[in-house]
Amino acid sequence: MSKQGADKPHLDIADLAERMTAASGRGYPPVEQWDPAHEGVIDMRITADGTWLYLGSPIRRAAMVRLFSTVLRRDDDGHHYLVTPAEKQRITVDVAPLHIVEMFREGQGDEQKLAFRTLTDDMVTLDDAHRLQVDIDPASGEPTPLVPVRGNLMALILRPVFYDLVDIADEREVDGVMVQGLMSNGIFHVIGRLDGQPHLDTTKQETGT
Repeated sequence: MSKQGADKPHLDIADLAERMTAASGRGYPPVEQWDPAHEGVIDMRITADGTWLYLGSPIRRAAMVRLFSTVLRRDDDGHHYLVTPAEKQRITVDVAPLHIVEMFREGQGDEQKLAFRTLTDDMVTLDDAHRLQVDIDPASGEPTPLVPVRGNLMALILRPVFYDLVDIADEREVDGVMVQGLMSNGIFHVIGRLDGQPHLDTTKQETGT
């Protein structure tokens, strides 16, 4: 079927998992390199709290969720896909495809290093290549803290871990603005402004030197 082919409304999740297993092998498969001939859409959704739903019901098997997460890809169209060499299936993502549930801390002050574990056991270090990004909802003022993990995939820092970050944060001036943030791997990662402004340019985070 061509890339403009029809959806598979009755796709069997066990069959999909079997094909994803064959494609993934061990570790992370090279999904960015694959250009499958078939494209479709399946009724799979990742909610804001990290729950994976298929046909509206939670996928209970953690191993299956972890497997699907290894073949996730976010394309330039902004959509997320499960990808094999033969096909890619578009899914729905509420906020981010990955979800950070645990923080690891080594050292203090400018020597501090922070790392995170996701719900699907990805590990990512907060550093120059993986910078903290905090989007602020202009209406509610609520933060959405995100970290890039692999490829174009972002991870949402779930609330308990975000509170842990805020607890160890420092205050300092960046480009004339007082902000709250923290050091990790020589980079000061901004959490938020202290002047009440809702928006924050996180591209201007400074190094610790």
